[in-house]
Amino acid sequence: MKIAISSDHGGNVLRKDVMNLLDEIGVDYKDFGPQTDDSVDYPDYAKPVAEAVAAGEYDRGILICGTGIGMSIAANKIKGVRAALVHDVFSAKATRGHNDSNVLVMGERVIGSGLAREIVKTWLSEEFEGGRHENRIQKITNLEN
Repeated sequence: MKIAISSDHGGNVLRKDVMNLLDEIGVDYKDFGPQTDDSVDYPDYAKPVAEAVAAGEYDRGILICGTGIGMSIAANKIKGVRAALVHDVFSAKATRGHNDSNVLVMGERVIGSGLAREIVKTWLSEEFEGGRHENRIQKITNLEN
């Protein structure tokens, strides 16, 4: 599995911790930055990750900002992206199993490192259940067209 990961300035600390987790569990990733703690605009960092996932260059993406809200809104503007803002383990499991989310979004100012690590591990290990959920995902895809 290949992951694209990015944040804005409000998510830098948590992004670095998540990258450490990915190293620990042996998941390949590309860091899309930023490489500064200066204020940056989250759409500029959501877009390349979302586009790379939508194009199939990466299996999934992870985005982090202060609340996760801005990154989530921006990522979901890219056709083919199902970005889910997640701040608990149950939702991480459900959004993969039921929504086939391909981008995980979290807020550094909302959750701590320990919970974020559990969310990421759960989200990465969960598979889409298909079945009754496939029709719903198709309806989401139809909304893009």
